[in-house]
Amino acid sequence: MTSIPRLPLRDELFLLGHDDDTGQPHLHQQALAAGLAGAVLIDLFLTGRITITPHDGPIGEQRLRLHHDHPVGDLITDSALTAIRTTRTALTVRTWLRGFSTDLHERTRAGLVAAGILRHTTRRRLGGLVRTEAYLPADTKWPVVARARVRYLATGREDPDNHTAALAGLVAVLGLTPYLYLDDDTTALTAHLRAVAGQHYPPVRAITTAVDAALGDLATATYR
Repeated sequence: MTSIPRLPLRDELFLLGHDDDTGQPHLHQQALAAGLAGAVLIDLFLTGRITITPHDGPIGEQRLRLHHDHPVGDLITDSALTAIRTTRTALTVRTWLRGFSTDLHERTRAGLVAAGILRHTTRRRLGGLVRTEAYLPADTKWPVVARARVRYLATGREDPDNHTAALAGLVAVLGLTPYLYLDDDTTALTAHLRAVAGQHYPPVRAITTAVDAALGDLATATYR
């Protein structure tokens, strides 16, 4: 579809989770951070760096195991590998998501700024009395391409690869389907993206399901 390099799953999800024009998030930052943590974990699995041990217990209780932990030169990926390696007891997916998602929104944004994909801007309103800060795409190609991959999958124009199928599943779970800007019924489109994502690796499905459960935990905590 394009010769533009593919970003890590977490970076594409971050871009899809924010408005291209204003930089405002489409959902609560804690919820997006849970999705970003899931994206990091999925990338680790798809690149063969971790395995997930099946577990017949509650959602998200599958165990993480390191397969290859050699540094890859990406700060967030390497910190994730270190977090898994240095934990003495076997981590569950749910526990890992909860711990690693702390400040992950800010770390992902900082990485995108350092890579030149996002730029920091300051705007003044009300005669200069109110200053607002925003992080906007330095080039609209980055969110456009990420969105196009999921749109093409949703409309059947391309067969889903593992990366895009995982992205589609996270988009559906996080409620970002309306921001694909398709005219389809949002509920039906979300169900379709979940179905496509569900046809791929069981560990990826387990991670996405754990993200969904983490969102439920956040919603429950809000009303306590």
